[in-house]
Amino acid sequence: MVQKEETKRGRPREYDPDEALQSAMDAFWDGGFSGTPLDLISDRTGMNRPSLYAAFGDKEALYLKTLESYVAGRRAMVADALGSDRPIGETLRDSYRAMIDWFLRGDGGARGCYLIATAATESLANPRVRQIVAESQADLDRLFTEAFSAAQARGELARHLDPKALAIIATAMAHSLALRARAGQPRAQLREIADSVVDLISSGGGPPRVSRNRLKRRVR
Repeated sequence: MVQKEETKRGRPREYDPDEALQSAMDAFWDGGFSGTPLDLISDRTGMNRPSLYAAFGDKEALYLKTLESYVAGRRAMVADALGSDRPIGETLRDSYRAMIDWFLRGDGGARGCYLIATAATESLANPRVRQIVAESQADLDRLFTEAFSAAQARGELARHLDPKALAIIATAMAHSLALRARAGQPRAQLREIADSVVDLISSGGGPPRVSRNRLKRRVR
């Protein structure tokens, strides 16, 4: 009897939870919450419905878990990019380039930001989704604010500048890059657009190093 129990406990799992969650996220990312049937998620994860329910709960619970996983991953990525003592221009540029790489992923084409692509629609009717979106936005603002405050303390930004206001601009740029990536703009163009904002912030609000005419050509 003891031998049988040990064998049962030692039996390997039939699926990897992290891989299954990522596969479910990929399915939602392509079709949205409402447009992604559970049968498709089952096919993508290789798990039948009873196994999905046992592991993650119903479809809504699974979707919420993918949102939480995405937010945690994005936060780690941005925090890593911004969390250094290098000049703020370098760290901000690196954070945007990491985001651009993230937004351009997808087997069927650039998918942009998971929150913007899926949660923005669901947040109207789902309070928990709305809460996750709001918390994620506030967290991104905070990460940028901390980076700008540290840069200001090092003398890299003028004292009259407001780190929180700069953070709102930086967050808005991240959202714009996500939308532009999903709309099909290429990596080089996205990087140029991000660099123009980095130059503007790094210059303390003065004229960026890129000309206005050149910037107009970039965003067309």
